[in-house]
Amino acid sequence: MKSVTRSLRILEAVAHHQPVTVGELTKLFGLPKSTVQRSLATLNEAGWLRANRKDTTRWEIGARALVVRPAALQGSSLCAAAREPMIRLRDVVNETIHLSVPDGLRYMVVVDRVDCTHAVRTFHAIGDTSPMHATATGRAVLAHLSQEDVDETVEHGLERFGEATPVDPEQLRAELVRVRADGYSVNRNQYLPEVCAVAAPILDEDGTPLATVAVSMPSTRYDAERLPELGRLVADTAREIADSHARY
Repeated sequence: MKSVTRSLRILEAVAHHQPVTVGELTKLFGLPKSTVQRSLATLNEAGWLRANRKDTTRWEIGARALVVRPAALQGSSLCAAAREPMIRLRDVVNETIHLSVPDGLRYMVVVDRVDCTHAVRTFHAIGDTSPMHATATGRAVLAHLSQEDVDETVEHGLERFGEATPVDPEQLRAELVRVRADGYSVNRNQYLPEVCAVAAPILDEDGTPLATVAVSMPSTRYDAERLPELGRLVADTAREIADSHARY
């Protein structure tokens, strides 16, 4: 049990300090390097941790941890409050609706989905993650975070996924100003090719973003002239979810 407790503490430390090195964890816990390495190897084998893609000497949270969180959230008051408004939004626009929550300052995680009736549609499995800066859902959250949080996201690096991905820090910050003013964010092929989305933040009483609701569609069905209407519908749904969640 002692080794299990130690591994859980190391998992929590990685989640808090990621991406983190073995040496940093050794100093944090005052443990032998070999002990920390064994725990990291065990957690990596089980899928709870993974080596950072750009620097393999650093560790970060793995897919297993990201999947468990939305699985737990599916029974939460947030998902319960969001379900019926998401269905109503789907019925109006007949496109896929996603509910996503932030995972730290780098990723969004899909926790619920309502599918449309089109044979060709976008699809994200529950538990799928996406980068904050490159998606409508992520920027809807970033637009309502502090300047310090946005700076931290930028410092992690703005990876390019396509020609339209906002990788310039000033471009991203300007986009966040527009999102705050409009009440919704837009993704046109900025993360996945041929995938577009319109997302709005679900805010708590203090204005902190808890989650986002998004309409997602293939680029072939994206209509720029319809954007103000979609933005209003998504923003109205986000407010409805926030109001309902506050009553739980």
